[in-house]
Amino acid sequence: MASVEVFDPAMCCSTGVCGPSVDPALARFAGDLEWLAGQGVTVARATLSQEPEKFIACAPVHEAVNTQGEEALPALLVDGLLRSTGRYPGRAELAGWVGITLSQPVPVAAGIRELPQAGSCCGGTGCC
Repeated sequence: MASVEVFDPAMCCSTGVCGPSVDPALARFAGDLEWLAGQGVTVARATLSQEPEKFIACAPVHEAVNTQGEEALPALLVDGLLRSTGRYPGRAELAGWVGITLSQPVPVAAGIRELPQAGSCCGGTGCC
């Protein structure tokens, strides 16, 4: 099955869906990645603030950041190929890249679960 790697800009936790004001795009994207994983796709995610070495080790991401700066993030690789920079793609686009056919239109809130309370993510460290 396919693999998707997400290289996020600097965030306090691995998904960015924590703290008092959550970006709805990040919540939607987190739900879409969870859906992909449920379809058998291998999903990996790294944030610049927590795992900078992964950004250096991945040649396509390293080159995109050197060329475009932090505007290149988020960067997405599908099966090792750079597919997107500077935005979070929607579920239909992700599905197409990994060869999954959507049987029906995707509602905007698809895959979004109840969000954690402020400070309850990140292992309760209060970094959010």
